[in-house]
Amino acid sequence: MSEHVTTIDVNNYKKEVLEAKEPVLLDVWAAWCGPCKMIAPIVEQIAVENAGKIKVAKLNSDENMSLAVELGVMSLPTLILFKNGKEATRLMGAMPKPAIMARLAPYL
Repeated sequence: MSEHVTTIDVNNYKKEVLEAKEPVLLDVWAAWCGPCKMIAPIVEQIAVENAGKIKVAKLNSDENMSLAVELGVMSLPTLILFKNGKEATRLMGAMPKPAIMARLAPYL
């Protein structure tokens, strides 16, 4: 992961996601998930291209299963956009970057 993406776990979720001043795009993924690997470079590009407008974070669902369950994650990858500590939109499955950005645009 790069300096543009924050790693989330049960210890920093509240501070980094729920209490963030900017919108947070949380990528819930797992190492064994092929589609997660497909969108990882897209998520990284979104982080770099939107630095200062949005925080991008990644949550490994295998290492943080209780948090993934609490978030209601049913399939991977799941991208959840939080704004003011609340879920604003959710995207499931691999999508091309233009489709992801179209869903995020109203919140940026």
